[in-house]
Amino acid sequence: MAIAKGANKLLIMKRQTAKGTLAVAGSGGQVIRRDTSTFDRSKESYTTESEQTSRKQLMSSRHGAVTVNGSLSALFSPGTYADFFAALLMREFTAIANITGVTATVAAAGTNTFTLTRTTGSWFTDGAKIGRVIRPTAGLAIGSRRNLLIVAITSATAMTVMPLNRKALAIETAVPACTFTFPGGVTYVPETAHTDIYYTAEEWFPEVPRSQINQDVKAASVNVRLPGSGNAGLDWTFLGLDQTKAAVRYFSAPTNETTTGVMVAAGGALIVNGLRRGTVTDLSFNLDARGAVADPVVGDVIRPDVFTGKLMASGSFTAYYDSADIPDLYDDEVETSIVSALAASNADTADFNTFSMHKIKLNSSTPDDVETGLKRTYNFVALFNDLGGPTLATTASTIELQDSAVVPS
Repeated sequence: MAIAKGANKLLIMKRQTAKGTLAVAGSGGQVIRRDTSTFDRSKESYTTESEQTSRKQLMSSRHGAVTVNGSLSALFSPGTYADFFAALLMREFTAIANITGVTATVAAAGTNTFTLTRTTGSWFTDGAKIGRVIRPTAGLAIGSRRNLLIVAITSATAMTVMPLNRKALAIETAVPACTFTFPGGVTYVPETAHTDIYYTAEEWFPEVPRSQINQDVKAASVNVRLPGSGNAGLDWTFLGLDQTKAAVRYFSAPTNETTTGVMVAAGGALIVNGLRRGTVTDLSFNLDARGAVADPVVGDVIRPDVFTGKLMASGSFTAYYDSADIPDLYDDEVETSIVSALAASNADTADFNTFSMHKIKLNSSTPDDVETGLKRTYNFVALFNDLGGPTLATTASTIELQDSAVVPS
């Protein structure tokens, strides 16, 4: 008998139309890129150890309610995990309309930053927000048509941008007929109309052969790992209601894995408290929907549902101790912000992801003491950004994500 091999195993996931309804078999579904993945059908077990008998031996062991516990560890690439992020944040990705017919001026603003000024209209009403990436596609010089991270919006007609690949923009004045796009789509935790997404997840082991089909699966949390040295990574957890098995594939013709490049945390930009930081050596944060399976019920081993609650965002970062501004934020209990932009390459129009948390509170400032460069580690929690809004510089949400490889429906 052949032994199952991880290199041949496939993880395929597809949205269900509703709880209790498996995704349609056959075509569809997406093969998921992974470092590792497991979906474990666990069951409660009960023994009769409390029962006293003259034999002084355990007489029975039984199984009870079922839970599916899923995990997925992966390298972070644009587009690949966007659907899970949309499910976790409880909102579909949406596109932002192109901005056309703008007369624009480009001026130097500081180290690797530039001011984009328009003569008419409003960046606010056209969808520009701090932490989003905008890309000129017409009007401005060819060399300026690259991914630009918005780091400040000082008025309806002026904003400050930073090229993700650190290449300078051409300085130009009153260039007519400019077009700006927002690549991909954006999502965030909304204030209302939260979605509730279930998946069917299949693990296929061709050598056995065995298909393990997990139903009513929800994305429960993700840990985003952004080390200063190495690839960006994701650790997902999923919860489901049951797992069935078969000797043939359930999703026989899924879409192949994505091919977007893996991102590294060193490629992009990190903005803390409004300033680009070149001293942060590690950033990680956890997005947790507080998932829980329903309590067991009488007369059925299948629990009635998987519940999720509020989206909690928390994390930590470690930085060299080169100024007092970040420790002072902790000491003075001042709320601040974190924007992280990751690019898949140094190309002008590389695929990218951004995360924007515009209202965070530092809850610790822990120093080390070594011979070489001293560092401090800061734990933080993200809060609902009540200062944001549709025509303001930031989004009214705990966290916003832009993914350039998403094609919003």
